[in-house]
Amino acid sequence: MKAIQVGLLGLGTVGSGVVKIIREHQDKLMHLVGCPVEVKKVLVREKDKQRMVDVDPSLLTTDPYEVILDKDVDVLIEVMGGIEQTKDYLLDALNEKKQVVTANKDLMALYGSELLAAATKNGCDLFYEASVAGGIPILRSLVDGLASDRITKMMGIVNGTTNFILTKMSKYGSPYSDVLKEAQQLGYAESDPTADVEGLDAARKMAILARLGFSMNVDLKDVQVRGISAISDDDINYSKRLGYTMKLIGIAHRHKNKIEVSVEPTLLPDHHPLAAVNDEYNAVYVYGEAVGETMFYGPGAGSMPTATAVVSDLVGVMKNMRLGVNGRSAVSPQYEKQMKKAEEIFAQHFLRIHVKDQVGALAKITGLFSERGVSFEKILQLPLKNSELAEIVIVTHHASQKDFSEIQTQLDELEVVSQVKSTYRVEGNGGV
Repeated sequence: MKAIQVGLLGLGTVGSGVVKIIREHQDKLMHLVGCPVEVKKVLVREKDKQRMVDVDPSLLTTDPYEVILDKDVDVLIEVMGGIEQTKDYLLDALNEKKQVVTANKDLMALYGSELLAAATKNGCDLFYEASVAGGIPILRSLVDGLASDRITKMMGIVNGTTNFILTKMSKYGSPYSDVLKEAQQLGYAESDPTADVEGLDAARKMAILARLGFSMNVDLKDVQVRGISAISDDDINYSKRLGYTMKLIGIAHRHKNKIEVSVEPTLLPDHHPLAAVNDEYNAVYVYGEAVGETMFYGPGAGSMPTATAVVSDLVGVMKNMRLGVNGRSAVSPQYEKQMKKAEEIFAQHFLRIHVKDQVGALAKITGLFSERGVSFEKILQLPLKNSELAEIVIVTHHASQKDFSEIQTQLDELEVVSQVKSTYRVEGNGGV
């Protein structure tokens, strides 16, 4: 039967993996869709560059529109990255009635709604499984496997770079700056690691997960974001002493059709399944009203894991082509977006405070919390060496974000408090 022709935008790490899988798994693809799959055209920056995979030079082009406007190209796969220009390329491809597969989380987090609308208008598929958690099939599981359930919460480790850094800091006591350098040398972190370590990469993924899991038009600006660059060795050590593991956790929680979405350093009880996810691995914990708790675990990045997700989307597109149902899989959001207010977001909190080592200091601090009806689950008080200060470490019971924020402001103004050194969310001590 006539081969399905693929146009590829990008031939870097992921693009090379896509080419390898299409070549080496041709028998599997033939079995699944009943026809061959061929790479027809590939966009590259430089034709003469040495690559991880050999490609016929006649297939290479430096002009994106040689791929987009090629009448023989059935499916366009975008693995080049970028946002504004790439969005225009994909819109043009959809207007040319091309099916589209992308691994671009930044693009989908910012312009996913616009691109999906264009796909529906043109009767085309737009699949983006590889944009979240690499080789873990989390998006397809939300859309298909858990389609009949009502998702109430998703929380997970969706950035391998930060998980690698925090694993090294926790296991070996390595300083943040040293581990960041190691992550860069190993290729886990970019030369400019801001998007990873400040939580922006994870926030984009959580926006996509929340959009699909809650069927709302969740945007990147709806995600509260905090990174890991300010985490100290003391924070790690105290969390371990209290029975917690520090992770950068993305949380999306729905209650009565109001949602919260955040990414922030979070203390998990050592017995929590996510606490055991180490190094560059990702995992997403999903709570459904019917299914209960499920967890998806695997490599969150890398050439072959991400390429596997891309080619899986390609298979989905090809099956729809054979059935003549392209463009019918996108479902408009079911609910109007309603974000929780600060007084509706509840969590436990860890605080580390330096106070004047004098009689009554602890009583004044506990008084602030009791005025707001916030109680303590755990508390430590230790003298600081060679100092007139003491260190108090507190884990609260659940408190609203509004109350906790106001308590922090009052602590900063309290005469016995020298400094609030750090605060973190605590998750997983019961309930969802």
